[in-house]
Amino acid sequence: MVQDLVRTSMRRNIVPVSFLLALLLGTLQPFIGPTVESAEQIRAAIPAPQRDSWWMERHDRTVSRIRQGPVDLLFIGDSITQGWEEDGRPVWDQYYAGRRAMNLGYNSDQTDNVLWRLQHGELDGITPKLAVVMIGTNNSAMREDPPENTTAGIQAILTTLRTRLPGTRILLLAIFPRGLTNDDPLRRVNEAVNARLPSLAVQRQVFFLNINRRFLDADGRLSAEIMPDALHPSALGYRIWAEGMEEMIRRLLGE
Repeated sequence: MVQDLVRTSMRRNIVPVSFLLALLLGTLQPFIGPTVESAEQIRAAIPAPQRDSWWMERHDRTVSRIRQGPVDLLFIGDSITQGWEEDGRPVWDQYYAGRRAMNLGYNSDQTDNVLWRLQHGELDGITPKLAVVMIGTNNSAMREDPPENTTAGIQAILTTLRTRLPGTRILLLAIFPRGLTNDDPLRRVNEAVNARLPSLAVQRQVFFLNINRRFLDADGRLSAEIMPDALHPSALGYRIWAEGMEEMIRRLLGE
């Protein structure tokens, strides 16, 4: 009878392994987050090059130019930034040619592509006064990253810049509006990213600026005169861009 009582007591105190595992995962969940979401965030923030040959050729040319120095002003982004070399060229020549500016914009770049470039020579040997960053619309459109993941990628870019260029100020721009109206799905995703960006402007090195209203009419519509494909600026669009941030540029350059 004594043995029966001991066995009963032991059975009452045995905790099923499945219960312990569930308890452990529940405790760790706030730290590890959902498995799928964590993987997506890692993808947006892990450096990765584009695979097209033109992209690596442009990168090689950019690194060669940077090695010639000096560079005081960087523009970092995707095709919208690369467009300073095309429709934006007259405005670039007016505002930035005399400021020893360098264009680090690449067509179709997402945050992870920018990270790769910055870690493979595009910041080597230079000490710019200011870096202008505008990136993220391709995360939303090409990979359909949710806003929090795109923000994580932008945060990684800022961390890289602050670490590699501790004396450089950073002007972080809101992702420009895209689509014809406020109801455009991709514009809404980008605006959700933009809502998170002011929190990244910290420690007197990163400054946030949103000039998006300058591109839109009173009802939030985007005209073909400013962005013909509802994404990339025209010559007028680049002028609006330059004029919208000129005061901030002057202040951050110490002019």
